[in-house]
Amino acid sequence: MNRRAALRLACGGSLSALALAGAPAVFAQGRAPLYKDAQAPVAARVADLLARMTLAEKIAQIRAVWVGKADMSEGLDFAPAKASAAFPDNIGHLTRPSDRRGVPGVGGAVGGTAANWRTLEQTVAFINALQRWALEDTRLGIPVLVHEESLHGYMATEATMFPQAIALAGTFDTDLMRRIQSTIAAETRARGVPLVLSPVVDIARDPRWGRIEETWGEDPYLCGELGVAAVEGLQGPGKFERLADGKVFATLKHMTGHGQPEGGNNVSPAQVSERELRENFFPPFREVVRRTSIGAVMPSYNEIDGVPSHANVWLLGEVLRGEWGFDGLIVSDYGGVHELATLHHVAADLGEAAHLALLAGVDSELPEGDAYATLAGQVAEGKVPEALIDRACARMLAFKFRAGLFENPYGDAAHARRITGDAAARALALEAARKSLCLLTNRNQALPLDEATMGRVAVIGPNHAIARLGGYSSVPKQAISLIEGLRAVAPGAEFVTAQGVFITRSEDRSADLIELADRDENLRLIEQAVDLARGCDTIILAIGDTEQTSREGFAANHLGDRIDIDLVGEQNALVDALAALGKPLIIAAYNGRPPSWPNAVAKADAVLECWYPGQEGGTAVAEALLGRINPGARLPVSVARSAGQVPRFYNHKPSGRRGYLFDEMTPLFAFGHGLSYTSFAISPPQLSASRVASDRPVEVRCTVRNTGARAGDEVVQLYITRSDVSVTRPVLELKGFERVTLAPGESREVRFTLTPEALAFWNIDMEEVNEPGPVEVHVGPASDRLQSARFEVV
Repeated sequence: MNRRAALRLACGGSLSALALAGAPAVFAQGRAPLYKDAQAPVAARVADLLARMTLAEKIAQIRAVWVGKADMSEGLDFAPAKASAAFPDNIGHLTRPSDRRGVPGVGGAVGGTAANWRTLEQTVAFINALQRWALEDTRLGIPVLVHEESLHGYMATEATMFPQAIALAGTFDTDLMRRIQSTIAAETRARGVPLVLSPVVDIARDPRWGRIEETWGEDPYLCGELGVAAVEGLQGPGKFERLADGKVFATLKHMTGHGQPEGGNNVSPAQVSERELRENFFPPFREVVRRTSIGAVMPSYNEIDGVPSHANVWLLGEVLRGEWGFDGLIVSDYGGVHELATLHHVAADLGEAAHLALLAGVDSELPEGDAYATLAGQVAEGKVPEALIDRACARMLAFKFRAGLFENPYGDAAHARRITGDAAARALALEAARKSLCLLTNRNQALPLDEATMGRVAVIGPNHAIARLGGYSSVPKQAISLIEGLRAVAPGAEFVTAQGVFITRSEDRSADLIELADRDENLRLIEQAVDLARGCDTIILAIGDTEQTSREGFAANHLGDRIDIDLVGEQNALVDALAALGKPLIIAAYNGRPPSWPNAVAKADAVLECWYPGQEGGTAVAEALLGRINPGARLPVSVARSAGQVPRFYNHKPSGRRGYLFDEMTPLFAFGHGLSYTSFAISPPQLSASRVASDRPVEVRCTVRNTGARAGDEVVQLYITRSDVSVTRPVLELKGFERVTLAPGESREVRFTLTPEALAFWNIDMEEVNEPGPVEVHVGPASDRLQSARFEVV
């Protein structure tokens, strides 16, 4: 599509934004302006307000302020007089009010210490003063939209930090996801924040990519179901016009292709076709748009087929707004607009970058709005039609009306203090940590440990005495390490500790340069650990990643992606030295990327995948190791044996995975894999029909029984295989799952419905249809352990 055609599309009608912009304003004699009437329809309020605004005021609404917070502050306090001087046309959007100051770039968005943030009370005071100024001291009294990060918890001081996103995906529990996100919404909205930049629904297919920890794994169906649940928790269920109290609008990100970048390198091109987009990358986004009132969508940094997402009229206009009917706000990723000029070079300068982004439908430039600052001059020069600015501004105003900001944009410090990190939130974080633990191996039932026979226990490794929270974390009220959890859960046991190795030279997750720890020092630490373990009966080894070794690589001087996906540094040497002692060796894996650790897996008696388990993780992991709880999570990703197998995903095409010389083709662990301290039996699937019309559903049922001696959770997984149709189809496609808790000997029937939509795919003519042909239906506990039945679509 050429730019002239793009302009016609962009200026033609999606929401009604332009219709609203051109609608006559309502100026009633002797009455307050219509836009201040909370009972009036949102569309009418937008039309009335937009008609009153100057061009400068409209542009201010679609820009954001972050570093510019210094221009409105005295110390940490909001200064109205300074704000009026610096922002005479008001502020449309404020970036992250909880941080102490705006920072250049996005480094401050991914973590740090408590020194990086305002306290709860300081944040509420700043937001409330800002909103009073906006409502009372600006010409039209338009409140400011403020947003925060909330990947796995509100990223602010004392807020509850739940397990990292990839850990939550492993729970296969949509109800848990809904409850977690509802807690995040309550903690966030109490401080006066109505918008969060979450959830991430990118599918992820490359473990070299440092941001894989932020995702829900590789499967589009799993990501879609978790995405719907997360948005329902944040915003409330279903379709609605106005946001309820205690809820926040969510932002779907990042659209799209982000999770399979070229070379596993963040921001790199996504070399995917339209069919691949529609079959795998689009579905989670579409499901959320179709089933919820999702407030915002964020484009991805990468390009697809030569077009960066922030300038992609087809992606954001034709597909998102056109095909799917999304009518909310499109917010840029941080710096995504100016990178059209500085990184992608499809724009000559910031002015052209702003024009391209507006054409594509980006309504708000984050974090600072530098490119959109050029718009007034471009309108005066005739380069940018004011109608594009009207459209974006109308969407911003509609968003603010829907969020209730004109009526109450304020936070409540007392309420926030009562609910933030309270007993209920901590209990939910512990439940989530327990449900996110995945038992990968367990030779000879090495786990759970028996306190009566485990003897003296050596707890060793770089992650044994630190609570790993992962990226996009703040500092919660409490965070429990593994050794703290062990000593609290089993106070009568003898636990002794050793560092084993260090992974990196520092723990500063915001540092640009990351250096591995000194090898010679680590070799000395390994000797000390072996000496300690020699006098013990059992070894628990806590190894893996840090927030430095797996993270968002947001700039050339701040990298986070890796070529080697095995353990880094001297951790394998530590494994070898401890395994040589011949004592029971239990690995607790703390990591943000999948555990592609063939040496460690081969030499350990058991491996418990902990991911980054959140603030209560130390308790949950200790409980699992000591048998107080029974791990029941499953892997939301396939685990490659080496980087040579990447990209590695279970739902590949039949022609893929032929094999390699001198190495195995199978994954180290299959998608959906996970063990238990008990055993289960799942019956073959039974189908409601052997032949079914293409517009009719098929019911699938099976029975799952706990055949072991203790209670536990099984995740029943439903897959299909389609063949003899017009285009190639994956060997397996997940189409249903249910996590079931059963007592010993207990059984339960599990039912699934395969709708025509679930069976449909994009045919040879790129039409989404349910073609006639055979359908294999598979059920089981993992993608590599399935039983099957067959029916025919006629």
